[in-house]
Amino acid sequence: MKAMVFAAGLGTRLRPLTDHKPKALIPVGGVPMLERVLLRLRAAGFRQVVVNIHHLGQQITDFLREKENFGMDICVSDERAQLLDTGGGIWHAREHLLGDDAPFLVHNADILTDIDLKALYDRHLESEADVTLYTADRKTSRYLLANAENRLCGWLNTQTNETIPADIVPTDARLTRRAFGGIHVLSPSVFRYMEQGKWQGAFPIIPFYLSICRTADIRCLDCPTHAWFDIGKPDALARAEAYVEEIGGEETS
Repeated sequence: MKAMVFAAGLGTRLRPLTDHKPKALIPVGGVPMLERVLLRLRAAGFRQVVVNIHHLGQQITDFLREKENFGMDICVSDERAQLLDTGGGIWHAREHLLGDDAPFLVHNADILTDIDLKALYDRHLESEADVTLYTADRKTSRYLLANAENRLCGWLNTQTNETIPADIVPTDARLTRRAFGGIHVLSPSVFRYMEQGKWQGAFPIIPFYLSICRTADIRCLDCPTHAWFDIGKPDALARAEAYVEEIGGEETS
C-alpha cells in the first residue's frame, strides 16, 4: 500500500520553533511528528511512502537517511523551488503514486490521531469511491457538508456564512456538518479531474474536491478515535504532549 505525507509546510503558526527546524520534525513527547506518522503508517501495512519537502527540506531528507527510512520504501517529492499546497503537492508527486492503479492514503505530518488507518483504507476500497475523507463530528468554523449517503456536497464557513458552492443551503436538514481530519484516501481516478481546467501549479485540495463533488464520488467517513490533534498550533501541541505523556507514547508503535 502507498501513502503520502505532507511535510512541506512553513509552520508559521509554530514560530519560533520552526525558524530553524521544519514543522514535521518538531517533537511531540520527544519524537518528531514525521516519525510518529511514518511509524503508524508502517504498522498499518503501508510500505511505499512519498514525503514532500519545502521549508528546510534538507533536514527532512537527512533525517530519513539517518533513520534508514524506517525500513520502508520512502521517496521525497521536492517542492523547494515552489511550495505547491496540498492539491498541487499531490499532483507533483503523481509519478510516485501511480503505477499499479491502487488507491493511496494522504496524511498531514501535523495530525496526531489514533484512528485505524488500515480500516480507513479498506473502507475506501469497499466503496469504490474516488476519494474518502476522514471526518468527525467535531467543532470547527469550517465544515464539510455531506448528504445522507455521506457524499460530499459542499462547505460552510460559520464565521462568514460563506458556502461552496454558493447555492448550497447549509441549513438543509438532509445535510450534516463534518470536520475534515487531515487524512484522506484517493483513487488514481482523481488525477483525471486534476488534468481539467485550473488545477495545475499550487492549489489546495479541499477547493478542488468541492469543485468536482457533483460528478466525482467523494465520501465523508467518520472513524472511531480517542484522540485527534492538529499539532501545527501551539495550544494543540501542548495538549498533544500531555496526551502522549498520559498514554506513554504507545501510538508510535
